Amino acid sequence: MVANSIPPPSPLFPKSRVWFRVWVFPMKPSRTYQSQLIPLAISIFFTLTIPTTSSIPGPFRQIPYSKSCNDVVPEANPTSTRLNSDAYLQFNNAYFTGGDSILGQKSPQFGRNSPKSVSFRAQSVFETEINGVLRVEGMMTFWGSSFGGVSGNLTRRRLRLINYRSPRIPVGRFKVGFWLHGFWSEASGKLCMVGSGVNYLRSFNVVLKLHYPQFSTLDTSLVSGTLESLDSSDNLSRFEPVSILGVSKVNYEYKFVDREIENGGFGAYDNMENESLGLVFHTACLGFRSAGRFELEYMDDCGSVNCNPLGGGGGILPGFMSFRGIDCTGNGKVRYLLDFSNSSYNGFRYPFNPNTMLVAEGAWNGKKKHLDLVACRILNTMDSVTKALFGDCSIRLSLRLPSTLSLRNRSPVVGQMWSSKGTNELGYFGRLEFQSLSNGNTRVEGLKYDYSEIGNLRKYCSKEMTYKSKGGKYPNGYSSDMRFDMTVRNSKGQVAWGYSSPLSVDDWFYELRPIFTSSAESEVQVNNNSHSGILNVSYVINFRPPSDFKLGGEILSTKPVEISAEGTYDTKTGMLCMIGCRHLKSHGKRLAKNESFDCEVLINIQYPPLNTNDGSNIIKGTIQSNRGKSDSLYFGRLDLSASSIFTSQAKESIWRMDLEITMVLISNTLACIFVGSQLFYVKKYPDVLPFISVVMLTVLTLAHMIPLLLNFEALFLANRNRQNVFLGSGGWLELNEVLVRVITMVAFLLQFRLLQQTWSARVGDGSLKSLWVSDKKVFFLSLPLYIGGGLIIWFVHQLKYSYKGTSPRLRHFGYRQQFFWGDIKSFAGLISDGFLIPQIAFNVFCNSREKALSPSFYVGTTVVRLLPHAYDLYRARGSTWYFGSIYANPEMDYYSTAWDIIVSCGGLLFIVLVYLQQRFGGRCFLPKRFRGSSAYEKVPVVST
Repeated sequence: MVANSIPPPSPLFPKSRVWFRVWVFPMKPSRTYQSQLIPLAISIFFTLTIPTTSSIPGPFRQIPYSKSCNDVVPEANPTSTRLNSDAYLQFNNAYFTGGDSILGQKSPQFGRNSPKSVSFRAQSVFETEINGVLRVEGMMTFWGSSFGGVSGNLTRRRLRLINYRSPRIPVGRFKVGFWLHGFWSEASGKLCMVGSGVNYLRSFNVVLKLHYPQFSTLDTSLVSGTLESLDSSDNLSRFEPVSILGVSKVNYEYKFVDREIENGGFGAYDNMENESLGLVFHTACLGFRSAGRFELEYMDDCGSVNCNPLGGGGGILPGFMSFRGIDCTGNGKVRYLLDFSNSSYNGFRYPFNPNTMLVAEGAWNGKKKHLDLVACRILNTMDSVTKALFGDCSIRLSLRLPSTLSLRNRSPVVGQMWSSKGTNELGYFGRLEFQSLSNGNTRVEGLKYDYSEIGNLRKYCSKEMTYKSKGGKYPNGYSSDMRFDMTVRNSKGQVAWGYSSPLSVDDWFYELRPIFTSSAESEVQVNNNSHSGILNVSYVINFRPPSDFKLGGEILSTKPVEISAEGTYDTKTGMLCMIGCRHLKSHGKRLAKNESFDCEVLINIQYPPLNTNDGSNIIKGTIQSNRGKSDSLYFGRLDLSASSIFTSQAKESIWRMDLEITMVLISNTLACIFVGSQLFYVKKYPDVLPFISVVMLTVLTLAHMIPLLLNFEALFLANRNRQNVFLGSGGWLELNEVLVRVITMVAFLLQFRLLQQTWSARVGDGSLKSLWVSDKKVFFLSLPLYIGGGLIIWFVHQLKYSYKGTSPRLRHFGYRQQFFWGDIKSFAGLISDGFLIPQIAFNVFCNSREKALSPSFYVGTTVVRLLPHAYDLYRARGSTWYFGSIYANPEMDYYSTAWDIIVSCGGLLFIVLVYLQQRFGGRCFLPKRFRGSSAYEKVPVVST
């Protein structure tokens, strides 16, 4: 301990103004919910930071210590010597009962997923005038039960990254803090503190009494005590006492495990150092804790002896165990909480629960390569946790890291648990073996894979491996292209969702990241030629069926199906052929090792070529049983499929997406420039304004206004949800979305300004009534044309979707309406492409030869409308796979080779016609008998 000389501490809580914290909001709420909380949060902030008055009690005012605590630890005057607070009085994720009125009851909706816990940390520690008595200031934080609901998909499912949708109802935990001050006796280990806290705008005056030993060993490391209310019985802030139970984290001595090692109590794995992997001391704690859940296998007859490591007889035996870290030292010493449950879910934030946990200390044996642990049960927790104590430390564990994995042994960590007591002694339990869940995420340097079942593949895969390649380039066996999400369909058409991911390729293990490790990638590139052809691979196949899904005669309910597989991959044909072992282990029931797998499973998967241009980017495969139909483990053929997203395609699509965003920005900017040029043109030649068709300007104005009214975000939103796996964030798209909106708004305002000027020029001149007549003719000509086109679209839509699709969803009115709405938007885009048609018709009706439109406007705007069609022709020549279209979006216009050519030719034709009309007259391209004798001219009116 290092002591610093500083002035005496100031009072912990100021009296002139009250400041305190409230933690009653959900952690990490959704964006929608955040916007709703902002006004409430602001009001609460200003409410809680106002000066104290007589009507608002000060929750952090100084509470007399001597009245509540002098009989526990006498009050003493602090000195100026401040000690290192990290070396004193702290615990995390401790257990507590009581206090439901302020902390909330445990929610049955979430069960173990909404645990309650309490933590304490000393903020400052001072010596006092009494030797061995320290003044302590600290904070105790209670985490209450969860609330809210979850909507959406899991973010990660073991090896696969799954799309995430924010919860509609935010999920959070109540957090209440108490600022406390008091004294701690090092000799007795007693701590007494007083202070205040707040929740729901109510303040609570409390006293904390704990037993926290200065030095501790495995059997004396419990921290227990109570938090009691000091408010009067008629006060609404009064609450029932809270009992606390935790584990000390400071000044700990590893006595039990050292003594057991000296006595040779851990010899189970002493002769297996050549089959185990070693660890550096500082990685031992994290290495075993990151292994996740361990699956328990009971070796003895549990009907004749007790098998429950938690003690007691009968009841349901736990099926899983996991490690919670308490402390790690640099010399390989570790402390764990061993959590037992019947759920394979690995919740690292579960608090200390004396009813389902053991407390253990251990040491890493670097020479023999195994981790040795001594664990103790916690007794006397039924009446009150404050009376709990360690009563049975006869439990022994030993764990090791196998150096080799195989098809039937995929657990990266294995171990044994036993009792050092005799069979007839109280507290004895039968020996257990345990292993981390197969295909787990622990990867230790030096790990190897033994392809022991490859020889059995020849009789099954000979036909599949003779598949002739069509000359394509297939995924590299070492790349992340080999993993995919998939759908699995049985013979009855029932569908399950899952994933398939490589575990190893030859001597390389895949990392649990979206891409292969950089070191392995570089090595593969160097030796790529030597690894071409046939590669040995091992896989993990996992899918979660719906409740009525049938696999053979077994209804799987919602249990996930996991298949470990190994086989060969042909890089020349894209064919993957494997033999698999389906996991059958039943929890709480002993199965022999060879009975826990069904290894008569054949998997065939065909990858599509990387450079396909026919749209067949579909991974297809089968999972089938090699057993006879009379066998109880037989199941019918399962068909799997996946829309493959190869790395090269993803990179190309991201590049294309950036290009399309840039083209959208450029196109909208050019549209603004060309409309601006027309505004400058009519400012220079104001006499031409009446000769611009109002119908044409209306069409152009609506073309800019409708995307703004229809929420242009939808154009990006559909693509962003598919692209976030690669981008990691939608920030870049959001920035460009704002720019697109702003530029579209500018183009709309400029276009509207041109329409307003044209309208005003017509209205202000009474001699131009014939131009209004011509525009009305244009309107009555265009309206039936547009309505007729809409009716044709509706008729084609009805004909196209009347018999298409067997799914009831497709025939649902909402889906039909959505499809028809898409057709209407495409037709609106086609109308915008032909924006010059009203102007051409207007020139014909009034036979005008006025140069009403500047060449930069009608040529430039037409080019802006035709560029997407030219780009679509270019895009069609490349890969047919892409996330979606931002530029040349098929939902906003008609895009196909035929339509691109028709629209492009039509646009060029309209440019030529307008040029001829403005030079030779509006009817110059008509036969002579339809041209008329004179063209329309504007003559000045002489006023008298």
